[in-house]
Parts: sequence; C-alpha cells; structure tokens
Amino acid sequence: MARLECSKSTLHRTINALKDYLNAPVVYDTGAGGYRYAKDAQGESYELPGLWFTPNELQALAVMQGLLKDIGGGFLQEHLGPIGKRLDELTKHQRLNLGETASRLRFPALGARPSGEAFQTVASATLQRRKLWIEYHARTTDELSERTISPQRVIHYRETWYLDAWDEKRDALRTFSIDRIRRASVLNEVAFDVPEAELDEHFATAYGIFGGKADKVAVLRFTAERARWVADENWHPDQQGRYLADGSYELSIPYRDSRELVMDIMRHGVNVEVVAPSELRNQLQHELEQALARYRENP
Repeated sequence: MARLECSKSTLHRTINALKDYLNAPVVYDTGAGGYRYAKDAQGESYELPGLWFTPNELQALAVMQGLLKDIGGGFLQEHLGPIGKRLDELTKHQRLNLGETASRLRFPALGARPSGEAFQTVASATLQRRKLWIEYHARTTDELSERTISPQRVIHYRETWYLDAWDEKRDALRTFSIDRIRRASVLNEVAFDVPEAELDEHFATAYGIFGGKADKVAVLRFTAERARWVADENWHPDQQGRYLADGSYELSIPYRDSRELVMDIMRHGVNVEVVAPSELRNQLQHELEQALARYRENP
C-alpha cells in the first residue's frame, strides 16, 4: 500500500482483478504476512501475461472462434481451445455481450467436408517443415496410393481443407484433399521447400483448386438481370469484366483445368453463355445436352 500509495480497498480490488481477469494464482501467505503467487504442480512461478486485449480485439477473437467452430477448424480449433476458455472468462467481466456471439453470428458451412483424421498430422508436418508419408484415396480415380510428399501449404477452400505439396512420385506440385488421406506419418527428413513465387504461379494463376499455370481465358456473358450479382463477385484475381450496351455483363477469367469452372458456370443456368473459347463452349453444350437427355429419359 505504501509503495503504490493507495488505500486498502484499492489494494484488494487490484488483487481481485489479478485473480478474476488474469487467472493469477494469488494466495495469502500467513508466514510472510502478505500475498504471493502460488507455484504450479511443476514448481514454476506464475508470470503476468505480456499480451493484453482491447474490447474490440476481444470481439474480433470471439468472431474468429465462432468461425473456426462452424467451418471445422480441426488442428486450429484444438490449439485455440485454451484461448476460447480465456475468452469466456474475460468476457464475463466486461460489458461486451460476447455471450451472444454463438447465437447472433453464424457462419454456415454448407456442403462442408470433415477435416479428416489426418488433419493434425498434416498441419504439424507443414509447420515443422517435415516430409510426410501418406496413403491417399483419390475421388476421381477411386484408387488408393502411397506417396512421400513435402507439404507446402494447408488451404481452406469452399468449406474443404486441402494440402498443397511437392509429390516425389510425380516430381511435381499436387493438391490433396486432406479428408481423403487415410493414413499419414511425419518423417524425419526435412521437407523440400518450393519458392513462394513458384507456388503462387502454379496455384494462384489457375482457376479454383486445380493447379497449373493458366493458359486459356474463358469469356462469359451474363444476362442483364444476373449482371447485378456477378459484377460484384470475385471469381479470379486476374479477372476482367465490363458491362455491354444491352446491360449484359461480360466476364473474362484465366483458367487451365475447366472442371471447377464448368460447375460454376452451370449454376447460373440460362443466365450465362460461354462466348469463348470454343472448346469450353462445346464442353458446356455437351454437359447441358446430357442433363436434358437424363430428364427426357425420366420425365
């Protein structure tokens, strides 16, 4: 009290704040005639944390916590669990109304796939820069294979977790759905690092999750009605769009593999037309004819 030049009530309020806000293990020592930090089970002394949060920062963390919960954070959610517990404790003492976060802010993960049992192993190897041995079941071919890979990036894309990695079997960059990794083991070998610029060129220039440098440009024309939505959408970092005289909207998108692009085009139904290239236009025409034939077979 003398050193802080404060009253006894202020001293007790400070001690209670240490206990309530920071979970500090403050105990009264009868022998010493004062307060001290209790040691933990390992005999270590407590230290005041060096990180403090403003109300706005606490709100941002609460939103992030809810987002991770809804999208299936896997490894991230598990390791942020202690922060979540402290958030709950801190917000009880501040008038931030963060208890409403779970019910008022929702991030529905429609069509989400589970992160998979191998998620933690994959994420750990990626952060520790270690090679991985995996047993992988490919959806496209329905084949099971064993690979030794150097993980580069863990990606959350369209409610699904992916791993960008250097595949030693293919001697090339590949993307793996983490939920399709049946087994995974971290190896002692240091992972091969692909330069950041090369990763961006391979994965970011193509369309969607399929890698490879873009070598084609799709030109799509949307009706005037649909233009009000599409003009505000981001399909690709290097896309170009313009309104035409009749109110329709023309969107140009670089791509290499058309599989994901075709799916995105088809969800707009009669409100979009592929102008170029001809191979993509023919592919869409074939898909639509096949769909129409199925409906005609089963009226």
